[in-house]
Amino acid sequence: MKFAFDNTYARLPDRFHARVSPAKVREPRVVKVNRALAEVLGLDADELGSAEGAQVLAGNTLPEGAEPIALAYAGHQFGSFVGQLGDGRAILLGEVVGKDGKRRDIQLKGAGRTPFSRGGDGRAAVGPVLREYVVSEAMAALGVPTTRTLAAVTTGEPVHREEVLPGAVLTRVAASHIRVGTFQFFAARGDREALATLASYALSRHYPDAAGSGNDALALLDRVIEAQANLVARWLGVGFIHGVMNTDNTSIAGETIDYGPCAFLDEYNPEKKFSSIDRGGRYAFGNQPRIAQWNMARLAEALLPLLADDKEEAVRVATERVQGFTGLFIAAHEHVLRAKLGLVREEEEDLALAADLLDLLAANGVDYTVFFRRLCAAAADPAADAQVASLFADPGAFRSWAEAWRQRIAREDVARVDDSARASAMRLVNPAFIPRNHRIEALIQAAVLRGDFEPFETLVRVLERPYEDQPEFAYLSEPPQVEERVQHTFCGT
Repeated sequence: MKFAFDNTYARLPDRFHARVSPAKVREPRVVKVNRALAEVLGLDADELGSAEGAQVLAGNTLPEGAEPIALAYAGHQFGSFVGQLGDGRAILLGEVVGKDGKRRDIQLKGAGRTPFSRGGDGRAAVGPVLREYVVSEAMAALGVPTTRTLAAVTTGEPVHREEVLPGAVLTRVAASHIRVGTFQFFAARGDREALATLASYALSRHYPDAAGSGNDALALLDRVIEAQANLVARWLGVGFIHGVMNTDNTSIAGETIDYGPCAFLDEYNPEKKFSSIDRGGRYAFGNQPRIAQWNMARLAEALLPLLADDKEEAVRVATERVQGFTGLFIAAHEHVLRAKLGLVREEEEDLALAADLLDLLAANGVDYTVFFRRLCAAAADPAADAQVASLFADPGAFRSWAEAWRQRIAREDVARVDDSARASAMRLVNPAFIPRNHRIEALIQAAVLRGDFEPFETLVRVLERPYEDQPEFAYLSEPPQVEERVQHTFCGT
């Protein structure tokens, strides 16, 4: 089995990582191989799904050219700094340049202890592995920048959490695994040389068009801030709650990474949180832009020694860039909201129109995804307003807002965008299907209690086409009943 490895991070100085081999497991079995992603990576999906493939995907056998390492990083966890974290249960096998010319990391998550495990077992349970597979692949299909999942395998061995659970390993694919916390690791040690090396490496790997300015750290900071502003705007567009936006979970590449206690909104509520460890709501849905900016401030702090020779000038430049996040996010979020509302031209009042709508959704407990999908039909035919209004405890509230919305639409260039075309465009940004929390919990229970992976297979298949109606699977688009509601999600460590 051949991976065309071309490893660059493993060639960075030893203090960037620890060399470690995955721990062998007893009886690996392939649950799922992502055939489409395997094709992009130039891998043979049939080989990956074979018995030999199971040995590789579980870490029992290292493919030729692999240079397994665990990455060093630090991070702020719920606002408190931890100077050494690192890959405690994940091992980077190496990097592959896909058929599309993009370089990607291939990492085994749940592959055993590393020098960064801090007493943990280094393992993963099947539930969190299936959750990450479903959600990361759904995010990719939704058009949100994300790490991907190449495969999931069970290990034939138990892991011990609050209860004994079947073990599993996830093969994660990422543009890289460099995090804000990676820079913090070296900043905390006063290692300016490593910071400069890392900044130049990250810039050339992820934003090569920005290289050559003479200040790689500043160019990198600018691009990461922009990427994070756009990423979080997209999260809000699909109702995604990351759940644990620590700086060690913030990717320099601008991808969504580390799907632990993540979840999607059912009814719209900006204060909604699901994570069992987020007791104060720090990472609630509506707080995510503020936290992303906070994380960018931590990146800027780490890069201060490289931004300017004069400390005061470095602080001034860093502050200016971090403050600029607000405008970048607002612009990106406005773009997302206009698309969801079917608006083509920009008007100053658009954000107020959207804000009024979100207030109404929150006050009426309206399902976020169902509302916007039904609004697509209303854009094509005002007769569909009745179905949309029925979602509201106060239907008249929607009708009043819809009147303002239609007046705004009437000011669009109707010769260029007719109602049918507008509705079609809206269906491309307002999904019919998201990874509903209760569906994920149900498929995890089926896998854990009965060894039944069919619910997992079905949901993955449907979420490959989230913007299509798929009438035969309409039940997967429905909000949960009261007794099905998920109140808490868990990290899995």
